[in-house]
Amino acid sequence: MKNLILFLILISLSTISFGQAAKKQTVSTKGKTVTIFTTAENTNLKLAQTGTSTFAEKPQPTEGEISVFVNPNKSFQTFIGIGGAFTDAAAETFFKLSKTKQEEFIQAYFSKEKGIGYSLGRLTIHSSDFSSGSYTYINEGDKELKSFNIAHDQQFRIPLLKQAMAMAGGKLTLFASPWSPPAFMKSNKSMLKGGKLLPEFYQPWANYFVKYIRAMEKEGIPIWGVTIQNEPMATQTWESCIFSAEEERDFLKNNLGPTFWKNGLKDKKIIIWDHNRDLITHRVSTILGDPEAAKYVWGIGFHWYEPWSGGKMMFENVELVNEMYPDKNLIFTEGTTERFDPARYQFWGNGEKYGRSMINDFNDGTVGWTDWNLLLDETGGPNHVGNFCFAPLHADTKTGELIYTPSYYYIGHFSKFIKQGAKRIAAAASRSQLLTTSFQNPDGKVVTVVMNESDKPVKYNFVIGSESADVEIPAHAIQTLVF
Repeated sequence: MKNLILFLILISLSTISFGQAAKKQTVSTKGKTVTIFTTAENTNLKLAQTGTSTFAEKPQPTEGEISVFVNPNKSFQTFIGIGGAFTDAAAETFFKLSKTKQEEFIQAYFSKEKGIGYSLGRLTIHSSDFSSGSYTYINEGDKELKSFNIAHDQQFRIPLLKQAMAMAGGKLTLFASPWSPPAFMKSNKSMLKGGKLLPEFYQPWANYFVKYIRAMEKEGIPIWGVTIQNEPMATQTWESCIFSAEEERDFLKNNLGPTFWKNGLKDKKIIIWDHNRDLITHRVSTILGDPEAAKYVWGIGFHWYEPWSGGKMMFENVELVNEMYPDKNLIFTEGTTERFDPARYQFWGNGEKYGRSMINDFNDGTVGWTDWNLLLDETGGPNHVGNFCFAPLHADTKTGELIYTPSYYYIGHFSKFIKQGAKRIAAAASRSQLLTTSFQNPDGKVVTVVMNESDKPVKYNFVIGSESADVEIPAHAIQTLVF
């Protein structure tokens, strides 16, 4: 009899517990209002609040209707942020602006209220192509790293970083990437045009990472993580270095990982690959297939440049990696529109490329998304090898004006509304005209991004459970719905 009573009590408690859990998961929509923000081509709408819609009970949507379905009870990865790269080019251009325009720039990116609320940033470990010239933090030939210093960054980059961090509320999630080791450490004796890190310099190069992190910390700039090598399969005319999958695995396993742990940097996130989606599955399988290497890996970084894929962005490869290694994180580490042309500042397709990539990448499990240069000048530079590109914001250093491109607004539809710690929740569109992704912020607010790449406006039902709100999105537009 006592056992029966105990059994009934346990059943009762589990029912209460289950009910409480279910209640916690439920998002009430009854009578709630959705606030709609819109950016649309050939209009003045730029992250503009364009109306509201109220949820109401609605029968099963029909086949003739277009709907966006969101299910907050099904959640996935935790969001860590969106941001861009603090390159030398961005910092040098920033300090050519007037103080008024500098303040406008800082607010535009890093203010949560007046801007788009960037919370993530990428740094280059010494020079990249988007620098005025090649440089390192040591004297050439100094394998003991006795001459190590970051004086170069103290002129422009560190002051910019400090202003950005202050505007962002005191901190940014910052990760750093090298484009090339110093020339003397490489097989081709040059920072440019590929080459490989010589085996005898694996350990000094690992020590270099530690020196960098310590030097930045002394400046009051915590480094959250690092990638091992920017684009390790690309021989570029600028700073570059080739690592095969096996070489990256062994450098991580035998040098970088142990060196971080021995120096009290176990909390620093190490990101592998940091290159395109095309070869990502092979690289990840090679490194994560080795338990001794895998234990040092926080996540996998990837870019969107797909020169051999016929323009296809190969999102399915990212999805597969997420399925193969669900315990590791995915982070988009670089993307930009290449082949700069000032006549195409306002080319709408550039913004749509960002929206398409961000929606698909988040739906495939990505936790953070990082644009390339925060700012470039009217030439698409400075760039010491002529590899000029677009940025979401450009500064015309001749007129002193800031130029906002469609990419800035498309990114803002995500970064302004999705907060760090948000959980992605299930979202799907019933027709191919629309792309969508959705998150629930830590405060409970649901943020759903909807994108229309078609030439016509689309009316759709925004459906959660048995409730629906009526929304219309213009042609070639992106919307954020918040409730």
